[in-house]
Amino acid sequence: MQLRLVSWLFIIGNLMESVGSQQEQQQQPPSRVRRQGRMNPNMSQPCPGGCATCSEYNGCLTCKPRLFFFLERIGMRQIGVCLTSCPSGYYGTRFPEPTACTKCKADCEACFNSNFCTKCKNGFYLHLGKCLENCPEWLEPNNYTMECNDIVHCKTSEWSLWNPCTKKGKTCGFKRGNETRIREVLQLPSTKGSPCPHTSETRKCVVQRKRCQKGGKGRERRKKPKRDESKEIRQENRGRESRRQNRDQRENKSKMQLKKRRTQDKQQKLHTITISTVH
Repeated sequence: MQLRLVSWLFIIGNLMESVGSQQEQQQQPPSRVRRQGRMNPNMSQPCPGGCATCSEYNGCLTCKPRLFFFLERIGMRQIGVCLTSCPSGYYGTRFPEPTACTKCKADCEACFNSNFCTKCKNGFYLHLGKCLENCPEWLEPNNYTMECNDIVHCKTSEWSLWNPCTKKGKTCGFKRGNETRIREVLQLPSTKGSPCPHTSETRKCVVQRKRCQKGGKGRERRKKPKRDESKEIRQENRGRESRRQNRDQRENKSKMQLKKRRTQDKQQKLHTITISTVH
């Protein structure tokens, strides 16, 4: 009877020992799983890269340090993922909340934080981190960059000196002409900026008249020998002498006509006196 009781106790002890070893093996995770990340009891696969904890239905629940938690929509579901940077339209927050991607304001397409936009959606103009429907009066909208920019006025240089007095493109052979001065545009104006003034001015001018130098023929004439010049002088003197003689002839003819008229007048008077004496 005692032997039977001892044998039963020995068998029960062996059974309890085997059950305890099986429980320890189930509680201890394999080394392969430890290297890949923590597993949720409801998942049969390890967590995706970057996840600290996860579930089979919701994806990542928490992220590893320096990663941002983001809910990615897939169809009707939202799956948690861990990203190094947030997508467009979201900004990353670290403290005091857990690292996560937070959505920008409704009018922001991209933002730095909840109070500072870096790019606005269509129909809004960016100004000092805010999205406005209309720019302030002292600014003007830029439809290319969709920003509110400063108004730029036209800038010009100082007037240049007056150009030499000219007339029909020449600088000689006249007494009255025109002179011009110019200035350059340094900065073009913006849409609301002051327009540029005129960049040239012209006024009348008076100069001491001087003869223009002749072309090629004049240069050839100056190069001719002196005898040609003396011939021209003689011809000019002859012309003067001929004109003088003609003038003297005209004067002498006028004198003769005047003398003849006086003589006729005297004869007519004498004839008149004689007739009156006879009667």
